[in-house]
Amino acid sequence: MKQIPASLLTLVIGVVVTLISLWVGQNHGWLPEQASEQAVLVDDFFNVMVVIATALFLVVQGAILFALFQFRQRQGDTTDGEPIEGNLPLEAFWTAIPAVIVIGLGTYSVYVFQEMGGFNPGLQEANSQGTMVAQVMDEQVSDVGAPLVDHGAADKQVAGNYGFGASPMKEGNTPDLTVEVKGLQYAWIFTYPDSGIVDGELHVPANQDVLLNISSQDVIHSFWVPQFRLKQDAIPGEETELRFVATKPGTYSVVCAELCGAYHGGMRTQVIVHTPEDFEQWRESRVAQAPHQDETVAANPAEMTATDYLAPVSQALNIHTHSLAHLTSEQ
Repeated sequence: MKQIPASLLTLVIGVVVTLISLWVGQNHGWLPEQASEQAVLVDDFFNVMVVIATALFLVVQGAILFALFQFRQRQGDTTDGEPIEGNLPLEAFWTAIPAVIVIGLGTYSVYVFQEMGGFNPGLQEANSQGTMVAQVMDEQVSDVGAPLVDHGAADKQVAGNYGFGASPMKEGNTPDLTVEVKGLQYAWIFTYPDSGIVDGELHVPANQDVLLNISSQDVIHSFWVPQFRLKQDAIPGEETELRFVATKPGTYSVVCAELCGAYHGGMRTQVIVHTPEDFEQWRESRVAQAPHQDETVAANPAEMTATDYLAPVSQALNIHTHSLAHLTSEQ
């Protein structure tokens, strides 16, 4: 039987390994669903790494199995194996391959990082954010308890220094929605400067540009949404930012990815991606439910006239303010 040429055999093995690696890279199913534009970039990069890793695994394991079979001890052979001290071309070949892979993956990762806005953190957004702060309404809504409400958010000038800014396609554009995110042991607080809403869950519209200004009240936390493929640290004394476009309506877990204390495992909430119409309905309903907390907190009874002080009571009793003030003065 005529022996198959080594070059042809190597070509066939290379084609088979390449096809298997490409199939595994596209069908591994190891990642959760994609729910943001940035997730596509990360997944493509991950798939490339899986293709390369699969090819290397097959080649290395195949070489080991081939050596075990080809160079096995024959029956009756008691001699020592042939001493091999080195093969310079082979060593150079196996050094060049990892070098090319590392340089290629490094270049690709920089491209992905740039496309996600990593090299363009939003210092340029400071002015536009200041404009939005100036539009803050008096109402604030909270379902997380009074001690957790940040009434001073409207007075804060935000300028992100670290994190993912806008992609090159959206650089310089004002985001459709800005949310202030504060991490504290063991919760996330989300404040919407344009409406004054404060919530323990993040609500965003689908297919719109969202900017998160992230800060921490105590220790380092990490804001992570696996379905978005995005993670950003919340650092005490520093503000970071995360900019993304959610593409799929649904509810996704927000996980703290930094060990932040004894109850770190319980620091979870969720991000709810609405359709634009549902998001507007949610925002309008929350604003409509907002108590006039600022007016109540800012009022100093000692500096108010009797008419101003009794105004809320007169409305509740359906009695004219002047009449009620007159009655109280007579007592």
